[in-house]
Amino acid sequence: MKKLSLIEVISMAVGTMIGASIFSVFGIGAQVAGHDLPEAFLLSGFYALVVAYSYAILGGKIITNAGPIGFILKGLGDNIVTGALSFLLWMSYVVSIALLVKGFSGYFLPMVHLDVTKINMGIVEATLIMFFVALNFFGSKAVGKSELFIVITKLTILFVFILAGIWSIQGTNIQPEFGNKHASGMLNASVIFFLSYMGFGLITNASENLKNPGKNVPRAIYISIFIVIVIYVLISVVTLGNLSLKEVIDAKENALAMAAKPFLGQFGFLLISIGALFSISSALNASIFGGANIAYSLAKDGELPGFFERKVWFKSTEGLYITAGLGLLFALLFNMGDIATITSSVFTVLYVFVVISHIRMRKEYGGKLLILLFNLAVLIAVFTALMVYQWQSHRGAFYGTMLTFAGSIFVEYIFRTISRRKFREHRKL
Repeated sequence: MKKLSLIEVISMAVGTMIGASIFSVFGIGAQVAGHDLPEAFLLSGFYALVVAYSYAILGGKIITNAGPIGFILKGLGDNIVTGALSFLLWMSYVVSIALLVKGFSGYFLPMVHLDVTKINMGIVEATLIMFFVALNFFGSKAVGKSELFIVITKLTILFVFILAGIWSIQGTNIQPEFGNKHASGMLNASVIFFLSYMGFGLITNASENLKNPGKNVPRAIYISIFIVIVIYVLISVVTLGNLSLKEVIDAKENALAMAAKPFLGQFGFLLISIGALFSISSALNASIFGGANIAYSLAKDGELPGFFERKVWFKSTEGLYITAGLGLLFALLFNMGDIATITSSVFTVLYVFVVISHIRMRKEYGGKLLILLFNLAVLIAVFTALMVYQWQSHRGAFYGTMLTFAGSIFVEYIFRTISRRKFREHRKL
């Protein structure tokens, strides 16, 4: 198999990070952070760099496509916590699928001049998931080959958006606000937008297929995060600079498309809407057929698949239907803000255990204890802030998060009790 170059894996990571979340939850972030949205993106980028420290060190030395579960298994061993986290990894894809279909319907309905109602959104969400499940049997290889084209298309559209809109920015719209209320809003938005940087993890998931992973995994992680921070800040500045805060909040389902109207007109609205649909479709296809099914196989069978190949996915064929069905259930039960915070919570817990594992393995693989303890404290603070925000503003999301955590522990306990399964470390760990 041909190895990936540094440029290729950076392109993959950037294309994944600048994906559905920037289109889907931008308006929600503006509602929470107000004019401090660019600062919120910077802060969430800092959280990503905190996690990247462990991913870069471990990913450069533990060469496995198993991702964070590979690190946790190596650091904590085979126990119920590791097993529950494998189910939690699977659930992270499930809630991500829900976020993606919500985002798709939010851009699709206004583009075709249909009302954004719960019924219409539910129909679009169900149809979209069924389409991608069916695509599994009708030419999904062709869709996979088009991923590079989709990434180039959406990045080109965003650069057009930035370059065209930067000249018409109204400075008063992007002046930061001060005070406890505004600081709290910026903090809450930053923990929500944490999910917008989570795509860098795929670099470690592809480390076995990367040229010189010892050097290129850390390089790719840091370079891709810095690129995405710059793009996110520019997008937020252009959007807030061309629309009033009220307009951004009112258009929260398709805020970026509405922001393109002042300087690109209806063409800009359609351009960004199409870019969003491209991006979300790409991410949804990857989530359903890639990570979600591999994670399901890992969680169910207690092993770490060696390669991201279709033959591995289909050893647990029911995973496709269960994953898609649960994703649709989350989409129908929760709104966009709920799903975004649930997704961030699940990923943050996984990151906490990656750092804990790194602390235990630091003498073998490297890493400074003070930095790791600081990073762990930051992630625990982020998780605490998410839980407080959910409890105060999204009570349903709080219960959904708790149910997801409890369900992962319960299912893992049942699997271990009945099947007596054990995780097997990947041969290349």
